[in-house]
Amino acid sequence: MEVSELVHRVEPSPNCNDRKLPISMLVIHYTEMKPVETALDRLTDREAGVSAHYLITEAGEVIQLVSEAKRAWHAGASYWRGIKDVNSASIGIELDHPGHAGGYRGFEEAQFEALVPLVARIVKDHDIARTNVVGHSDVAPMRKVDPGELFPWERLSEYELCLSTPAKFEQADPFDNDGAFILALERFGYDITEGRKAIEAFERRWRPERIEGKPDAQLGAILWQLLLERDQGLAR
Repeated sequence: MEVSELVHRVEPSPNCNDRKLPISMLVIHYTEMKPVETALDRLTDREAGVSAHYLITEAGEVIQLVSEAKRAWHAGASYWRGIKDVNSASIGIELDHPGHAGGYRGFEEAQFEALVPLVARIVKDHDIARTNVVGHSDVAPMRKVDPGELFPWERLSEYELCLSTPAKFEQADPFDNDGAFILALERFGYDITEGRKAIEAFERRWRPERIEGKPDAQLGAILWQLLLERDQGLAR
């Protein structure tokens, strides 16, 4: 296993196999397990059948579990921009955090400071587009809500490591009806099998202060602008 200077220790997980796709994505999760040793035990337990490439503790310790060359088992049943085997196409990072089930709260500064250089190195090494740095809820909206509405996506975007929420809008209310909005969500990359869940995932990422699960003019303007910028090649 190749280990970078950003890794503090290695705890190998047996839960991995060969990739079937080139790496094109990075998926951020939270563990929803405390203390961190509980999450580490599960991610390295053969019987559990789950893993990730990295686990970052709240104190900022970076633990590598699976080689980036291997397919870690972090995303489960998931989909993003036409890719159904997200595990094969992605690097998975777990953040030590109690999650929504354990008293949801903000993320620790030391953890974020450890995350930034790790993400920067990964996206550079694998040429991952900002549009493909996503949360677990983005790729599995029917099942997952992590890393949740308090994850500091905007701060991460300041380092140009993910997309930022658009500040200016070309269209104030661009979609004629809810169905048009949901189809646009699919075009952007989401699994729209359950429309309300897909909308909630979009809100959690792009309008975290208000999650209602139904389209409105503000959400439409955000989605339209994201699609426009991507089509213009400004969202790489």
